[in-house]
Amino acid sequence: MYTAYDMPERLPQADLDLLAQAETATIGHFRNIGFMDIALSPLRPGQKLCGTAVTIALPSLDSSMLHYALSDVRPGDVLVIDRLQDRRFACIGGGVALAAVAAGVAGVIVDGPCTDPSEIVEAGLPLWSRGVSPITTRMASIGGALNIPVSCGGAVVMPGDAILADESGIVVLRPHEVADTAREAIRRQERGASRQDMLRRGETRIGDLSGARDRVAKALSGPS
Repeated sequence: MYTAYDMPERLPQADLDLLAQAETATIGHFRNIGFMDIALSPLRPGQKLCGTAVTIALPSLDSSMLHYALSDVRPGDVLVIDRLQDRRFACIGGGVALAAVAAGVAGVIVDGPCTDPSEIVEAGLPLWSRGVSPITTRMASIGGALNIPVSCGGAVVMPGDAILADESGIVVLRPHEVADTAREAIRRQERGASRQDMLRRGETRIGDLSGARDRVAKALSGPS
């Protein structure tokens, strides 16, 4: 059975521009939820992705809904693919990657394997996946769904959510969380850059900056 819903509302470009300046590891300093499984890794080191989620659920070896979705996606959309626990069949390879790039897709997160990794990189498609498989999906008429709530890497993703992915991981944010989360991350990154400069110049030690030196010294000294 196939199910398809309308494309979600696009996130404001100003919010995406802010979020693109953030790093997932910085967000991980003050937020614990919305992060995908660390087993989902970037195909190419250093790649980064930020955009509006278009969600797809693909069962077993049927990737018909992915091909269908590529006719409707908009430039800048991020495809988030729930493979419904399948870890055997690769739903995206060189050909689909070319089609995604031609459609303007910003990138793909797939909770399963890919195939043709060098061709995907050559196509210029940012991709995060659970490794590689030589066995591929096909047009099997089993079913699939477009723009429904999905689970990807253990994180719930709603159509229209914000996706930020980089070499450290993937985080999902609800639309109303994007601006404040991005601003806090940018603030911390600027503070971190200043502290790193101090460390490089030998002006301080990390234990003094973090407060760990005083905290541990106090604990070691015992009750006052």
